[in-house]
Amino acid sequence: AGPPVFVSPHTHSASPLLPFTTTPPQNHRRHHLLPPPSGPSSRPRATMSRRAVIVSTARTGLTKSFRSGFNNTHGAVMQGHAIKHAIEKAGISPGDVEDVIIGCGFPEGATGMNIARNAALWAGCPVTTSGTTINRFCSSGLQAVASAAHSVMVDGVDVAIGGGVESISMVSPVASKTTVTEEKLMSEFPALWMPMIETADIVSARYGISREAQDVYSVESQRRTAAAQEAGLFKDEIVPMKATMLVTDKETGETSHKTVLADRDECNRPGTTLEALAGMNPVRSKVDPSAFITAGNASQLSDGASACVVMSEAEASRRGLQPLGAFKGFAVAGCAPDEMGIGPVFAVPRLLARHGLKVDDIDLWELNEAFAVVPLYSMQQLGIDHAKTNVNGGSIAIGHPFGMTGSRMVGHALLEGKRRGAKSAVVTMCIGGGMGAAGLFEIF
Repeated sequence: AGPPVFVSPHTHSASPLLPFTTTPPQNHRRHHLLPPPSGPSSRPRATMSRRAVIVSTARTGLTKSFRSGFNNTHGAVMQGHAIKHAIEKAGISPGDVEDVIIGCGFPEGATGMNIARNAALWAGCPVTTSGTTINRFCSSGLQAVASAAHSVMVDGVDVAIGGGVESISMVSPVASKTTVTEEKLMSEFPALWMPMIETADIVSARYGISREAQDVYSVESQRRTAAAQEAGLFKDEIVPMKATMLVTDKETGETSHKTVLADRDECNRPGTTLEALAGMNPVRSKVDPSAFITAGNASQLSDGASACVVMSEAEASRRGLQPLGAFKGFAVAGCAPDEMGIGPVFAVPRLLARHGLKVDDIDLWELNEAFAVVPLYSMQQLGIDHAKTNVNGGSIAIGHPFGMTGSRMVGHALLEGKRRGAKSAVVTMCIGGGMGAAGLFEIF
């Protein structure tokens, strides 16, 4: 089945405020936790003209939601693992990181309580490293990388982390039962609570994207991912991680635990054929006999986390680091909630226009495959060459942990772009509720 309906995150009650005194006893002063009065953290910095560069990226492999490796792994563990290894790859100290910005599609339950801050501490960052969690549904990870870059460019931050995490296994079953609608919005914009798979069926019918075209595209996505895995093209970004998987006996219902190693993306189905996909029934066939979306032409529910270390170009140079690329810009745009899948068609032109670029100027595209109809319609309307798009497959084959995918796509575009000698990349995706987001990157 396709991704479930998005639900609004719920806040958690705060703990009572700690007692406060204006002159705490000397033994309560924690001066030793504060950064030193000199060094990179305190010297004056020019803002607005600073360039933000990505110096490293790290992620977990993606495991199938509910029935595989990370189905019992807390979000702080997955994200902490990615942060820890992104820091190590960058060759910096955890204490150098000023802020950790993490995107999450469902920031509650096992990915709640400000998962960014918790994951930063899990990764070994000191208490002086801050963290904030942001939500823009499926583009949360991309938004987090952009926000980290903005903090470098505008606020004078030297080192930040942007990333994303999603535990569909642990959070979705709870979140789906706690959806709360609002009367005015439900009356005027009912599609805000519409299942994403239904919006994809609407886009397919409304804009004439055939079931066959979607199946053909999906077979190619599977083929490209299989070829990339065979060539080891994801090894530079995936950091193996041990996890304790929850195993349920189908006959007895009894549960047990199994130690597994998640060292690759396990959602890919290399043997997928067009005939096999054509034989699948649409997920919504009982309520809509003319539906288009099947389990074969939609993204796969999966769990995972990603992190990118972002810093000022001057700081990277001072440290003698070779960045993967530079953040150039970010744009979002809104559209009707019932056709959220066309969001990139509005976000991409806005992004390119602000930088004086055209579609043909971009060497590499990462266009999220929430459903096959999304890249198909976007490529058609924008004139994007499929040969430059999702060159190693996308979410249909790799998997789609909602809030994590954007960060994964950024890291992969930079690494793959370098292999291909590409100079520019755009990462773009549709967003639940009716939006699109797009980020522009220069590849070094």
